[in-house]
Amino acid sequence: INDSILKSKYIFETRKTYLEEIDKEEIRELFYDIELPLISVLTDMEYNGIYVDKDILKDMQSSVEIKLDMLSKDIYDLAGEKFNISSPLQLGNILFGKLGLPGGKKNARGFKTDIKVLHKLYNVHPIIEKILEYRNLDKLNSTYLSGLDKYIGEDKKIHTIFKQNLTRTGRLSSVEPNIQNIPVREEEGRKIRKAFLPSANSIFLCADYSQIELRILAHISEDEEMMEAFNKNEDIHTKVASDIFGVPEEAVSKSMRKSAKAVIFGIVYGISGFGLGENLEISSKDAKKFIDKYYEFYPKVKKYMDDIVIKAREDGYVKTLFNRKRVIEELNSDIFAIRSAGERIALNTPIQGTSADIIKKAMVEI
Repeated sequence: INDSILKSKYIFETRKTYLEEIDKEEIRELFYDIELPLISVLTDMEYNGIYVDKDILKDMQSSVEIKLDMLSKDIYDLAGEKFNISSPLQLGNILFGKLGLPGGKKNARGFKTDIKVLHKLYNVHPIIEKILEYRNLDKLNSTYLSGLDKYIGEDKKIHTIFKQNLTRTGRLSSVEPNIQNIPVREEEGRKIRKAFLPSANSIFLCADYSQIELRILAHISEDEEMMEAFNKNEDIHTKVASDIFGVPEEAVSKSMRKSAKAVIFGIVYGISGFGLGENLEISSKDAKKFIDKYYEFYPKVKKYMDDIVIKAREDGYVKTLFNRKRVIEELNSDIFAIRSAGERIALNTPIQGTSADIIKKAMVEI
């Protein structure tokens, strides 16, 4: 009770100061029209919960455990011995010590065996494909199939908690459990989603924006080429592929479109030629050519990116179109890697943050 009284006293005594801050930061719309009404929306979502069919999860778990057992045997056969597949130390010793695969890099805990390392070795030895499949299934099993079970209540529902202001970009996140990152690309991940069902006499309503972050980029940068493409309802990835590869849109292949998509989203997230090269499995030199070509066709995007980093250094922060502010201490760091991360934050936050604001606004209005 004393704690509640102290909180109430604090809220009463600081009310005037915070109201003045809201006006000073020009976030009345963000606070009163988006964040405050969203509380009721999220409360309803948490209270209603989402129905989960335990039987579907159990059937999947049995199937996945059989697959894991079979994969383990295949991996042991290819390695020539039994070992703990989930141990990076033991896995590194098998791959780079016993099997002598190329590119082994050591840190204090042994050979590196992260996802990037394994992907580079994908076509080098058949054991790599098996290990990647094993890792995916093992994570699905521990995180979702057995992991979700403890969160299903007596009403057969999961009542996740939505965090409204945990992320620095303003995006929603969910905890206990996190149901926002159930995989959708892998077949097994899509199967897990089938266990989430509408309650009796209810339906799921799915609403989304098409290319919201790229539309915001076009709007903020005022790049005529991008804006025209969206206004004409063109496929932006096909258009960019056509531009950077110098072919008509009808001649754009799937791989060209995929490369263009990687370039566009890479630029939004401040990717380097090296990073893009790794993603596309091409040389960093060729990847940089793609980026330079994109800037050639969309010069105002380049200008926006240069200007926003300079402004962020001057101000110490960036804002979304709804004035959500993100202070970027990283820009003042003496360490190059941290400073570079700060620049990427400055590039991306106005776009990703505005996207989050718009999604929240839409949730309230729906």
